[in-house]
Amino acid sequence: MKSNSNNKNSFITKTTGRKFFLLAACSLFLLALLSRVDCSRRPKVFIKQLKNGHYQLVVNSRPYIIKGVCYNPIPIGQNHEYDWWSDPNKPWEVDGKLMQEMGVNTVRIYQSPNNSEHVKRVIRELYEKHGIRTILGSWLGFWEYPCPFYGDKRFQRKVKEEVLEMIRSYKDEPGVLMWVLGNENNYSCFGNVNPWSSPEIDKEPNPQKQREMRARIYYSFVNDLALEIKKIDKEHPVALGNGELLGLEIAKEYAPDIDLVACIIYRGRTFGNLFKSLKMTFDKPILISELGADAYDAYLKKEDQNMQAFFLESQWRQVYENLAGNEKGSGNCLGGAIFEWSDEWWKHDEYNPDSWSVHDTESNWSNSSYYFDIKAEGNKNMNEEWFGIVALSTEMENGLNKRIPRKAYYVIREFWKNPDLNVKRDKK
Repeated sequence: MKSNSNNKNSFITKTTGRKFFLLAACSLFLLALLSRVDCSRRPKVFIKQLKNGHYQLVVNSRPYIIKGVCYNPIPIGQNHEYDWWSDPNKPWEVDGKLMQEMGVNTVRIYQSPNNSEHVKRVIRELYEKHGIRTILGSWLGFWEYPCPFYGDKRFQRKVKEEVLEMIRSYKDEPGVLMWVLGNENNYSCFGNVNPWSSPEIDKEPNPQKQREMRARIYYSFVNDLALEIKKIDKEHPVALGNGELLGLEIAKEYAPDIDLVACIIYRGRTFGNLFKSLKMTFDKPILISELGADAYDAYLKKEDQNMQAFFLESQWRQVYENLAGNEKGSGNCLGGAIFEWSDEWWKHDEYNPDSWSVHDTESNWSNSSYYFDIKAEGNKNMNEEWFGIVALSTEMENGLNKRIPRKAYYVIREFWKNPDLNVKRDKK
């Protein structure tokens, strides 16, 4: 009996040991498999570099061309301080329907307000009802008074906290496409807009070296932000917002961790050598985060929808020529955002409430690339209040200014439906 019992116990021990070993081996294999799957899983939104060096934006495993508009639906009689996110008349519902009919798939928002619930509602409703994704951005304190102190660590910490709070608040929203850091903040480094300095920079007597020092500080700060964002959110690309290509030779060295550049480009009907120049300077994909033309002829002093549509279609042809897969282009363009969706009646005299209900026709600045009305007085031909591809009427519909699509709306709609790059159209 004793001998039989020992044999039985020995058999049970061996059997149990084999089962445990097999279970452990299976568990390790499963963990390894899951780990491999997790490591190879692509983010929801990412940029893919093709074998030929071209760049392609991919969303949910499918190529995505950004057909966007800059969106800030300020009603007539209000200025930039108006909180349209809380408007009970929900302008994004009316606009979203029109955008969907046009073919818009993305809106660009420069900066969101502090009320995250209202922002989430807008992002969700645009996406769920109209299939429109949202690019969210931050001014990075660019409009702080008296200037953005990028050379001050306290200022940097303040801006960083605001940016990372934005990321935490909206990173899980299905409608979010990407983040854009800044807009044309690089101009502040070169003394064009909102100039700033620091004690260290002030000690440098050479103005050119001062500009380079500011650019190094600024782009290093943006790169630090990008790295911090990627610790929190691995699902969406991070873009460097930049005015033109100015300073990108410095950004190449000090902001290598950004995923793409989002450039504001106003070169008239052609972008010239933009795409090739970027590839040579800073080989990153580009989103043209502002492109467009105003609909007012400052020389003849009348609205000119034909010219606006002509310029916009020409610009979009070049966007498509430089998408991935087009052998004639640089293959580094991801799309564009038209500036802008609707007119902003407050812009010409933004601090005078009496002017917000007047559609001013006085030009704000000059750009000879928009040659059709460059002979206007003082060569001032750019009308900030007339850039919308949708005009606003004083007539009200359901609590909102009636939307009136301009010719550009229909021309770009047809081009997006059938982007035949071989067809050239007359401005009329």
